[in-house]
Amino acid sequence: MSFAARRLAAIKPSPTLAVSAKAAKLKAEGRDVIAMGAGEPDFDTPQHIKDAAIAAMNKGLTKYTAAGGTPSLKKAISAKFKRENGLDYTDRQILVSCGGKQTSFNLCLSLLNPGDEAIVPAPFWVSYPDMAMMADARPVFVHAGIEQGFKITAQQLERAITPKSRLIWINSPSNPTGAVYTADELRALGEVLRKHPRIVIATDDMYEHILLDGSKFVNILNVCPDLYGQTVTMNGVSKAYSMTGWRIGYCGGPQELIEAMENVQSHSTSNPASISQYAAEAALNGDQSCIEPMVAAFKERGRVVAEGLNRIPGVKCLAPTGAFYAFPDCREAIRNLHAAGRIATPTDLALCDYLLAQEKAVAAVPGSAFGSEGYLRISFATSMENIRKAVERMAEALAVQRVAA
Repeated sequence: MSFAARRLAAIKPSPTLAVSAKAAKLKAEGRDVIAMGAGEPDFDTPQHIKDAAIAAMNKGLTKYTAAGGTPSLKKAISAKFKRENGLDYTDRQILVSCGGKQTSFNLCLSLLNPGDEAIVPAPFWVSYPDMAMMADARPVFVHAGIEQGFKITAQQLERAITPKSRLIWINSPSNPTGAVYTADELRALGEVLRKHPRIVIATDDMYEHILLDGSKFVNILNVCPDLYGQTVTMNGVSKAYSMTGWRIGYCGGPQELIEAMENVQSHSTSNPASISQYAAEAALNGDQSCIEPMVAAFKERGRVVAEGLNRIPGVKCLAPTGAFYAFPDCREAIRNLHAAGRIATPTDLALCDYLLAQEKAVAAVPGSAFGSEGYLRISFATSMENIRKAVERMAEALAVQRVAA
């Protein structure tokens, strides 16, 4: 007898968390493992943010708040949207949640009905399709490989839309690829979506501040402001301020939809942690220069990762332009490993197991977890020393394969 609901039949555990847990277990057993799977900055939360949390605790601000967030944090979010993105949202159009993941989950449960379709550009953040399926909707994948910079085209989007289409995610800068949509590319997508006002656009801007090529952040509303009424702008403090464990995400959007999302949240987690909200308020209102050293470090790390991976036979890697991920194409290396008898099956999962089985191991996440078989996600949110060692280990493991071949 199974106790699990039928809706969970197609739902998979988070592969990124699974890889991190496996690497941690091997390390605890004494194995030499460099973990390149975690999607969180290795920097500490800035001191002024921690001080704000301590001050809130000392003031006794440890009680329930409004389910959708404190008025003062909503005010800070509204000011942030206006200041940095040129977007106007009232307090009633803003929802604070327990991380960006809950924002997307609230959106799916509030918007999608059985039989609806959610368009998911691939490679995708691992939770998008599962969230849609938990809302009894069907994910529709639009694939964009390395040959088109991991970004879908307007023509691809047009072909994917049906009368059942209800939602699309746009994640730029991207997890897992580090790709960033240009203003012209977003404008082209907007021209398609303008013809389909029933489709809600979820613009996931979580990595907004982590741009590695000197470009200015832009989302779809900046180039297509007339889509305001069908767009939910999602963000959070996790990545920009190294606050992953504080669990604060937020969004702005059409009031009716935001109120529905808050209603869902009120019956799941209720309010986000009060202390975390006061810390997030300090992050958004405070000195933003704390972001700059992290971005500078990620820029240099991304360069080293891409250059190192491109020197490995059978591996191709685009220079990441945002976030802190590289997404190398390892399909040729996988074929070579399989031909040499080093892996039993020609898959990215087998490649990850092979790298983890080495005496000097590397933990990475298979691209198939993000909808792209044959790739790996390499997080460079770790020290430069670890990055150099990890690339050297990968090169050595694949070079052994080439000698055997």
